Amino acid sequence: MKKNNIIISGGGTGGHIYPGIAIGNHLKKSNPLNQILFVGAYGNMEMKKVPQAGFKIKGLWISGLNRKKWLKNLFLPLKIFVSFFQALLICIKFRPNLMIGTGGYASLPILVVGSIFKIKIVIQEQNYLPGISNKILSRFATIIAVAYENMEGFFPPKKIILTGNPVRKSLLTCYLKIKKNKKASSFKKNNLNLLVLGGSLGSKKINEVISDSISFFSKNKIKVIWQCGTNYYERYKTFENKFVKIFPFLEQIEKFYEECDIVISRAGALTISELCIVGKPSILVPSPNVSENHQFYNAKYLLDRKAAIMIEEEKINDELLLYLQKLLESKEIRTQLSNTIRKLARPNAVKEIVSLINKIIVNG
Repeated sequence: MKKNNIIISGGGTGGHIYPGIAIGNHLKKSNPLNQILFVGAYGNMEMKKVPQAGFKIKGLWISGLNRKKWLKNLFLPLKIFVSFFQALLICIKFRPNLMIGTGGYASLPILVVGSIFKIKIVIQEQNYLPGISNKILSRFATIIAVAYENMEGFFPPKKIILTGNPVRKSLLTCYLKIKKNKKASSFKKNNLNLLVLGGSLGSKKINEVISDSISFFSKNKIKVIWQCGTNYYERYKTFENKFVKIFPFLEQIEKFYEECDIVISRAGALTISELCIVGKPSILVPSPNVSENHQFYNAKYLLDRKAAIMIEEEKINDELLLYLQKLLESKEIRTQLSNTIRKLARPNAVKEIVSLINKIIVNG
């Protein structure tokens, strides 16, 4: 086997980080000689999560455009200049054969510099509405691996390959268990396990409506696993009781996916890919506070295919318990949602992406 130096860049959110880690793990598995270096942004969560996964990472002094507090953009031009210089030094020292971008502003400087050196580039886009960085970088890419159909309006059609999103290996094990044990919709009325996911930092609106619904859960004997987020745990931990268990973050989420019957969640790309794989009836509440409102389009993609329920955040107080009650009462609706979302699963995404990467490396 030939040794290859590969850079994986992306970050800012778990949706950009974990696909990169999944790809990195499979690249090492397919060829143990592969040397993999991650490139992220100083201060972002990738600077902790990537080393925890066993990979080296270099940080760039870069940040995204702050659309709400414009004064925070004062040093952005300087950061961009410095980050491109840092990216240049990384490329000169590491000499990559190939670069992989998983989205986020950290990927822009390093991949643009890579394109100047004529290094092969692979883009992995998780969302139905692509981010600005991947739109810009698509012109330099050899291939663009996407998770949704009909992406021709955003990327050059000849470069697009539908693969799905890479997910953690533990989720694929969970997928096989659930597939073998098809009891996801067999629970009796008023006897459900509910999983609430508001993202790693938490969702103010989801947390508020869940805390207001504690008596509803207790009355209906619904067992709730509530990931309230690290920003909100101290505020909500006192709501825990024999029916409601509260966590700041769920590291081994596959265990909770396996045990739950209904999921209430944000609509991040990675979460949606995981929900498709585990095939759980889901109520999606897209965050309106993300770039280009991409979570809305992720959720609507599933809604249009009758694979999930979508509630816009501004309507959550009026609609959440109404939809939850319907799912509680109707095994038929739960089964329909479960079967439909499972059909959208692409459990072999990471294998397909790495296979494409290996072909590009072999062909030079």
